[in-house]
Amino acid sequence: MTDLLVRIFVKDHENIKNIRVRRSYGTLSSIVGIVCNIFLFIVKYIIGTLANSISIVSDAFNNLSDSASCIIALIGYKMAAKPADKDHPFGHGRVEYLVTLVIAALIFLVGTELMKDSFYKTIYPEKITFSVYTFVVLILSVAVKLWMAFFNTRLGKRIDSSVMLAAAKDSRSDVIATSAALTALICSVFTDFPVDGFTGMLVSLFIIKSGMDIVRDMINELIGKPADPQLIDDIKQIVLSSEKVIGLHDLMIHNYGPGNLIGSCHAEVDYKEELVVIHDVIDTIERRIAKELGVNMTIHIDPVETDSRLRKSSARLLKRIIADLSPSLEIHDLRTVKGDDAINLIFDIAVPYEFKYSNDEIKIYIDSELEKETENYFTVIVFDRENI
Repeated sequence: MTDLLVRIFVKDHENIKNIRVRRSYGTLSSIVGIVCNIFLFIVKYIIGTLANSISIVSDAFNNLSDSASCIIALIGYKMAAKPADKDHPFGHGRVEYLVTLVIAALIFLVGTELMKDSFYKTIYPEKITFSVYTFVVLILSVAVKLWMAFFNTRLGKRIDSSVMLAAAKDSRSDVIATSAALTALICSVFTDFPVDGFTGMLVSLFIIKSGMDIVRDMINELIGKPADPQLIDDIKQIVLSSEKVIGLHDLMIHNYGPGNLIGSCHAEVDYKEELVVIHDVIDTIERRIAKELGVNMTIHIDPVETDSRLRKSSARLLKRIIADLSPSLEIHDLRTVKGDDAINLIFDIAVPYEFKYSNDEIKIYIDSELEKETENYFTVIVFDRENI
């Protein structure tokens, strides 16, 4: 069903990097959500009114509020698809994250309201009377919401949409809440114990946690979290696939919304290579990364000596020293200058953020190891604290 709807309503559906295609996916998800929730509202309202069940009528209006969330998402997709302008030169993709926060707030609100109602029912329990109408409506609601959760999860993973994945979590929360009500309804046949109140409190805690998890994830996206390790490995593999590129460092990825990634790195090349040749090689690499990985890449060229005996021997020495300290450390941009009294080693070290030693401790360790050598060395080190 999901693939059929995508093929019918999303033109060029395989081109998920295209912002217009993403908007079409978002429109499909939102409209399906609106239709399903309004359908549940109408059915529950009619059955609840005929059965004189305030709980079913209340749940009907909960579905109506869910359709409002879908309308908010629909507007968000439209805004996120707007092209870059002078006030937003990197586009409007992060609007998706803001819409996700709104949906998370609604999930959190539903959880807190359910918590209050459930707590009240544990103190002042009400007798639940089994009704076939209620049972059928709850089963129907669970089935529809399960399908919606599956539908939005598939679409969300396909286009990497936080809004759709949040909508899927919202549907799963509704499934759990409704299942709890269904359990309480069945238990009412066998016991007068206020099962609905206690199960409702447990469910509300789950719903609240789901909302908080979404908020945490979106705050990390907005503040700037590390790039996907697989994406980093793919970029490195493409850059280093050229025989003209000797090394790679200072790789950074900036996320301006789904489908809008901007990156930069430094590529080390032989200083004897012709500039025009290297420029063409780097241009080709940038275009390949954009086409295959969807990242707008800017690559800075770092010319390095490759035939200097002093540089080669110094590089081997330094690599051995830092390998003994930690394999997570990397040296780049090494320059060697032989003075009257010492050999000056000027280089950068890439250090993971979580590394246990400070910059000063690393330098002291390197200098102490170099003092064991027959040559006299002096180091000038630039530390790059990085998370990739």
